[in-house]
Amino acid sequence: MSVNKTELIDEIAKSADISKASAARALDAVIEAVTTTLKHDGTVTLAGFGTFAVGSRAARVGRNPRTGAEIQIAASKTPKFKPGKALKDAVN
Repeated sequence: MSVNKTELIDEIAKSADISKASAARALDAVIEAVTTTLKHDGTVTLAGFGTFAVGSRAARVGRNPRTGAEIQIAASKTPKFKPGKALKDAVN
């Protein structure tokens, strides 16, 4: 089963007994707050749910799959998520 943003908004609105517009604004605010924090190399910890953080990838040499030629891949930052115990337990 997969849930898209619209379906998630519907679930939030129903669960919190608020309008879909309010649920959409709340979800957008959460996403923006997490994004802004990660942009500034911070972490966001939601107790029982998990932690959003920024990880680093070192520069490395890769290969073009078509030609086999070596290419340089630059170092980069990537968002990471580590699930909390309560989320892991709920899934299992």
